[in-house]
Amino acid sequence: MTDVAKDIASNETLLEVNNIEVIYNHVILVLKGVSLSVPKGGITTLLGGNGAGKSTTLKAISALLHSERGEVTKGTITYRGDDISGHSPASLVRRGIIQVMEGRHVFEHLTVEENLLTGAYTRKDGRGAIAADLEMVYDYFPRLKERRRSQAGYTSGGEQQMLAIGRALMSRPETILLDEPSMGLAPQLVEEIFTIVRNLNEKEGATFLLAEQNTNVALRYAHYGYILENGRVVMDGPAEDLRENPDVKEFYLGMSEEGRKSFRDVRSYRRRKRWLA
Repeated sequence: MTDVAKDIASNETLLEVNNIEVIYNHVILVLKGVSLSVPKGGITTLLGGNGAGKSTTLKAISALLHSERGEVTKGTITYRGDDISGHSPASLVRRGIIQVMEGRHVFEHLTVEENLLTGAYTRKDGRGAIAADLEMVYDYFPRLKERRRSQAGYTSGGEQQMLAIGRALMSRPETILLDEPSMGLAPQLVEEIFTIVRNLNEKEGATFLLAEQNTNVALRYAHYGYILENGRVVMDGPAEDLRENPDVKEFYLGMSEEGRKSFRDVRSYRRRKRWLA
């Protein structure tokens, strides 16, 4: 474990998810006893394939499950030691927790700058502070400043991802839940987005919990990772340890001792036998 990772691991726990179960439509069990901790000032990542339960975990934390007929039926979710179950998404934003949804979800008919300003709707610290944060967002995302008068629906996928993160920053969050930031983006843009996430973490002190299918990129930028399969955490550890783990290399990074390996050549029962034995 690196010195930075050790320092973060020793920080106070901001967010704690303890043994939660999530059911959709009163019948479909999606999460089966998921537990995780997010330390202050860290980048924690949830890894796993499509349908593993990553997005559902984030929505359980941010109180967005109800809009999809989902509910937490067991377990607890605490933030700074307080139970946040039953809180509305707006009240969680006021507490400093905000989610950037998968698929970006910008207001297409508004301009880039109007979209950013909607992120400040819960704030009561005056126009001067909001204007200062708007400039801060433009410093991190200079492309948004160039396009600030453009209608958001006509911007590129990468610009919309930047806009979604920038809009979240305008609420002055302490913790950002970031869902699949690399989805649909070219590799160069993915690196750019993750570099900005790291800079926000290091320079602004923002804490991140991000769900990501791109394991290779996520483990290079995160400090700690959890791997989910079929609604359960099957492995967790410092990011650098997961990068060197033979199973993670073979089944998530596409590498084995024999060299590169296709996911199609991997039998899932071998993975589960080794991880869940």
